[in-house]
Amino acid sequence: MKDIEIGIIGGTGGIGRWFAAFFRAEGYTVHVAGRTTETTVTQLADRCRVVIVAVPIAATVEVIRRVGPLLGAGALLMDLTSFKTEPVRAMLDATVADVLGCHPLFGPDVQGLKDQNVVLCPGRGERGRTWFRELLRKNGAGVVETTPERHDRMMALVQGLNHLNTMALGLTLREAGVSPEELAPFSTPIFRTKTTILEKVFGSNPRLYAELVASNPDVAGLLDLYERNVARLKALVAGKDVDGLTDLIGAG
Repeated sequence: MKDIEIGIIGGTGGIGRWFAAFFRAEGYTVHVAGRTTETTVTQLADRCRVVIVAVPIAATVEVIRRVGPLLGAGALLMDLTSFKTEPVRAMLDATVADVLGCHPLFGPDVQGLKDQNVVLCPGRGERGRTWFRELLRKNGAGVVETTPERHDRMMALVQGLNHLNTMALGLTLREAGVSPEELAPFSTPIFRTKTTILEKVFGSNPRLYAELVASNPDVAGLLDLYERNVARLKALVAGKDVDGLTDLIGAG
């Protein structure tokens, strides 16, 4: 399929730009459309047999509904969003083209696909899915195929609960009244690792992490569990119950 042209909507930044560079390195012709490009979504759809939506979460479904009807049978429509249920459903409704949901479990700072995980959620068609899956595997990625619903349940844990925990830690440190500069000389290696994560979540794009936590419907149930466990821990700490804490965290 090296003769195909690939179009990426949102290919001027973040993970879209990363995949544009990846496909070009593999020998494909890549076109990108974004808010600052001359190429439009319509031109992209006319020119490309593979169209990938790589825009922010909140805009994904709207863009899918715009580009989907422009693609014919034999084309492939993909998305790179962190959620899969709604985007895959939107793609199936919006187009007669093949459909593939994709979630790269890494950010645009990685150097290559080796040892990185990618989730694929098949929607419609085999040829495009096989091509992309084998391209990922050839470059060393770990590929898992699952349903959009199962993906989103897993992401509620891997991303939603994980980032929620980081947010809670960051807000607590912020309100504790101790500056990062004061903490630095007392930091352990583990705390320095957590500080790096805090800087990422509270840094230049906090909306991304807010969307990952607030937009996944499966996070709400986990938040109830989180609150319950914090309450249990709080009670044990208040009672200076070392044995109880030991039993609790060692029960697994």
